[in-house]
Amino acid sequence: MATVELRFSALPEHVRTARLVAAAVARRAGVDESVLDEVRLAVGEACSRAVGLHLRSGLEDPVRVTLVEQEKRFLIEVGDGVGLEPEPAAPAADADADDSGEDAMGLAVISGLVDDLDVASDDVGGVVRMSWPVAEPQVSA
Repeated sequence: MATVELRFSALPEHVRTARLVAAAVARRAGVDESVLDEVRLAVGEACSRAVGLHLRSGLEDPVRVTLVEQEKRFLIEVGDGVGLEPEPAAPAADADADDSGEDAMGLAVISGLVDDLDVASDDVGGVVRMSWPVAEPQVSA
């Protein structure tokens, strides 16, 4: 099981690099070419969400991206240092309401791109886990 780990400063300009690395590692892992755009978009949304959470919370910790090549799946985890925030009972009419709306929209976009999606917390903060199937290795006859 091969693993690539990225950590980057929570700056929007680093999201593009994470997308490019994710697509390259996904291709090497055997993810179908037709799905690579979805991988790029989903990673971009997840990383942009993590960057936004860090910037709004004033965190200087890096955003974490883990790319894991498993036997039949390619797994990507995007971690932030903020974690899951409880849903407000009623939307507030301030900037925080707009921020939570952006988070929800980003997660909605990701869920449209990824069949296997999990949003949870770990010891460090929040984690968006996404995975895609990898092609079976071709056996030559």
